[in-house]
Amino acid sequence: MEYRDLQTKSEHELQLMLAEKRAELKDLRFKNASHQLKAVRHIRAVRQTVARLLTLLNNRQK
Repeated sequence: MEYRDLQTKSEHELQLMLAEKRAELKDLRFKNASHQLKAVRHIRAVRQTVARLLTLLNNRQK
């Protein structure tokens, strides 16, 4: 998801998305550790989305 798309969402929605993405990242890491994950690059995409969400939330607090 792009940063531009995230800017239109409310802070509550962003917090919910952040929790979902962190749970997804945890699940992907476990699958990767047990060699069940084929698209390892998906981990990077989820990490980038988490970073975008955190950046947007921090900018809104300032």
